[in-house]
Amino acid sequence: MSTLTADNAQDALTAADRCDACGAQAYVRVLLPAGELLFCAHHARKHSEKLASVATHIQDESDRLHESDENPQD
Repeated sequence: MSTLTADNAQDALTAADRCDACGAQAYVRVLLPAGELLFCAHHARKHSEKLASVATHIQDESDRLHESDENPQD
């Protein structure tokens, strides 16, 4: 299993991508042998151990959640 980040992913997640568990904005794409699942940061963390054992790749863009914290506006 490999981890993809926003820097090395082919297709960045957008606001239109929704968590398969709750419908919130997805920040994590999990590629499986038979498809993909999208998760918000909360559900990706909640299921991270199991996902890591079955995923072929995990694209984690949850660091985008903290971008506004690093660049506060005046």
